[in-house]
Amino acid sequence: MQSRIDELNPMIRGWAGYFNQGPVCPIYRCIQDYAERRLRIWLMRRRGQRGTGYRQYPDEYLYETLGLYRLPRTRADLLNAKA
Repeated sequence: MQSRIDELNPMIRGWAGYFNQGPVCPIYRCIQDYAERRLRIWLMRRRGQRGTGYRQYPDEYLYETLGLYRLPRTRADLLNAKA
């Protein structure tokens, strides 16, 4: 399970860093929702159960326990490049 998170986090961070221009917060929300949904489904299948896993794996579990990277939610949370 931790190896899957270790694979996902650099990809999400890299994608967010590369596409950090313009109004990206709505897109970040879509990517965040997709990553959460796919990770929950993967965790459920790993346990041999059906379903989406929203009750079994809430957001707090994904981010605080497993350590999934959370994309910025507002423009103020985004890092600005300094040249």
